[in-house]
Amino acid sequence: MTAPIPRDIPDLPAVPGMPKPLSSPVPAAAVVAPVRRPLAAAFRLLTALVAATGVTIALLQGGPPHALGHFSVQANILLTLVLTLAARRAWTARRPLPAALTGAALLYVLVAGLVHHLVLADAAPPSPLTGGAGHILHTATPLAAALDWLLLPAPGRLRLRQAAPWLLYPLAYLAFSLAISEIIATGAATRPLYPFLDIARHGYTSALGNALLLGLSTYALAVLLVGLDHLRPDPTPRRPKTGFRLRPPVG
Repeated sequence: MTAPIPRDIPDLPAVPGMPKPLSSPVPAAAVVAPVRRPLAAAFRLLTALVAATGVTIALLQGGPPHALGHFSVQANILLTLVLTLAARRAWTARRPLPAALTGAALLYVLVAGLVHHLVLADAAPPSPLTGGAGHILHTATPLAAALDWLLLPAPGRLRLRQAAPWLLYPLAYLAFSLAISEIIATGAATRPLYPFLDIARHGYTSALGNALLLGLSTYALAVLLVGLDHLRPDPTPRRPKTGFRLRPPVG
């Protein structure tokens, strides 16, 4: 009679002098070829060109020193740089930009557009942000950036812990605006950046209260973006499945 075949084959002893096999997993990029996204690259590049056009018009109308002091202009400059890099990566099939960077650029242009339409709609807008520049910086680029975020990147990349660091720049800008308003109140300057932060007109209590309310609203908008990012569907194309599926033995 033959000996029964064991169910489990015992481990073979290690051969001395042989190198150990690598335990690190193989990256997915080494197995599946990266995918180029020319339509996404074209849309992002077009949005960056529109934002750059609005910034250029604002600089020509108000002059660089005054125009660059506005949050809308600064936010659109950041959006131009971020979308240009994102378009290049989509065209060359490279990894997307960090979600913390793209989310911050989206948040800032949305805040600029919402403040303009909800707070400054009845007030006289600052001179470099009138006409075509105002429509581009406060309406066209926020809508295009929101469409880019809704339709192109994979969902679920934003994290709640990113919302607090996003506030560092808006808070620094609010402090800068209040400092400019203080200079205006002393008579050293004559043109405030934003009317709701005008200390000479509203006083310190109202100006600080408006700044606090704007900061809390910005944080609420950041949290809302993070929540929506985990609820929206995945617009990215699915990669084809490769390899074999393990099945239980027959019999």
